[in-house]
Amino acid sequence: MYVVLSLLQKLSTGLQKTKSSLVEGIHRVVNKARGLDEETLESLEEQLLLSDMGWETVEQIMEQLRRRASASDALSAEEILRILKQELNEELRGVAHGPLPIETAKPYIISVVGVNGAGKTTTIGKLAHLFSMQERKVLVAAADTFRAAAVEQLDVWRHRAGVDIIHAQPGADPAAVAFDALKAAMSRQVDVLLIDTAGRLHTKGNLMAELAKVNKVLERQCAGAPHAVLLVIDAGTGQNGLIQAKEFSKAAPINGLVITKLDGTAKGGIVFSIVRQLNLPICYIGLGEKIDDLEPFEPETFIEALFQ
Repeated sequence: MYVVLSLLQKLSTGLQKTKSSLVEGIHRVVNKARGLDEETLESLEEQLLLSDMGWETVEQIMEQLRRRASASDALSAEEILRILKQELNEELRGVAHGPLPIETAKPYIISVVGVNGAGKTTTIGKLAHLFSMQERKVLVAAADTFRAAAVEQLDVWRHRAGVDIIHAQPGADPAAVAFDALKAAMSRQVDVLLIDTAGRLHTKGNLMAELAKVNKVLERQCAGAPHAVLLVIDAGTGQNGLIQAKEFSKAAPINGLVITKLDGTAKGGIVFSIVRQLNLPICYIGLGEKIDDLEPFEPETFIEALFQ
């Protein structure tokens, strides 16, 4: 029998490794603690840092916990956990997270960028499936003409999603592919155009220049395009993902993030560090390898799932 899981259930299952390292460690600390004394605070700080939450984020949370501790003689384990959840929610509250407003343009053009191995092409397939399930007409463009087998990989995923593809020969000009895809999207009355760009190292200047050229060609043909530039970050890369994001921002106006492979890492705390340092919304998160394992990011549900 096919069972439809709630977002909370999917998150709780997908975040199991982070839960095991971070939250179970926190539970161990608070359950043997008698309030928030200095020893307990230091142990909590260590657990938060181990999840790759980042020094600045952890310092902010610890400052608030110390303030609460000084205002109360004794806090129960439940109260400590409640305060911690409140502070984590606060860390994510400054940015409007969640799915892209694809209904605001037709076609709504999404350029997807990221380093090789982050799960960029897979994410495009999952996004195509997600939008198709919302009864949107989707087209994907294989503008990654740099990597061997990139078109074939995207072709597999677009078949799974049941959408059309625009591609060219290996080595073709990616900007020309993007141009052809946009013309096709307009003539076919497509709702969403997803553009796969070459997975590039943030250190490769020529590839970064190529990315800027693709976006310039799109803008010339359609005012405001691309409507979204999504950067795909592998949660397992930890703090290196932040370095990637900062470099990509120099080549393209990144306005949303997809954090992938959260199911495969114990360092899910990177989510908080990314939001604090980049001040960018997380639009979607990847929780597995199946086509429906991409979910819109809901901060409160994410934190609730961590502590379940």
